[in-house]
Amino acid sequence: MALKLVSGQKAHYSFHRSTSPSADHLLLVHGAGGNHQHWGAAVRRLADANTYALDLPGHGRSAGAGRRSVSEYATFVVQFMDAMGIERGVVAGHSMGGAIALSAALDKPGRVAGLVLVGTGARLRVLPTILEGTLTDWPATAQLVCQYAYSSKAPAALVQLGQRQMLAVPGETVHDDFAACNDFDVTNRLGEIRCPTLVLCGTEDNLTPPKYSAFLAEQIHGARLRLIEKAGHMVMIEKEREVAEAISEWLRQCLS
Repeated sequence: MALKLVSGQKAHYSFHRSTSPSADHLLLVHGAGGNHQHWGAAVRRLADANTYALDLPGHGRSAGAGRRSVSEYATFVVQFMDAMGIERGVVAGHSMGGAIALSAALDKPGRVAGLVLVGTGARLRVLPTILEGTLTDWPATAQLVCQYAYSSKAPAALVQLGQRQMLAVPGETVHDDFAACNDFDVTNRLGEIRCPTLVLCGTEDNLTPPKYSAFLAEQIHGARLRLIEKAGHMVMIEKEREVAEAISEWLRQCLS
């Protein structure tokens, strides 16, 4: 892990440098209640990009409080790019992170060279029971979320690890994350996006079903859709090698 001051606060991230001098910068943005480890090691260590996997504020080892809106998180991502001296980069986001990536591309199009949207949607409605449960019974709610987040074939140990990682984030922070997701809606703005876009989703995603990804691919000009078989919402952990290969192939074909 490395450390960078972003607007005066400590932001932690992992970094993997590509051997190619012309490699793109790839920023990996996790979802609600997550951290940089929600991106499988194979994705964090792509050979085809200089890869930065972030801990958002209030998550993982990053300091500060979580944000209250998707747009505020998108501002943080751009501020991180500023701190790292990255003028333009590919922003990959999972779930809430995908909403953050979309927001950055819409509000700061000159900074986003491409998008990788994983298990996300143009709208991200959250069940009221989950929103309430983050404040009233966080352990039980984290268990419920993780039951939905992984496919039926995911090893029990992987699901339990995901639950422990989620519980490491305060319930109030996750509540704010889910509330930010619930307020997010760029359905009518997808046509504004003009950067190359890859949309990825597990075929067994029960939180953001494949129809969400199909809609993104239909509405974003030139977007490519890739479905990963036998994977759930946490596709980039369950099938990290397939996701890594899909991103690498897309980077070579669309951004080389």
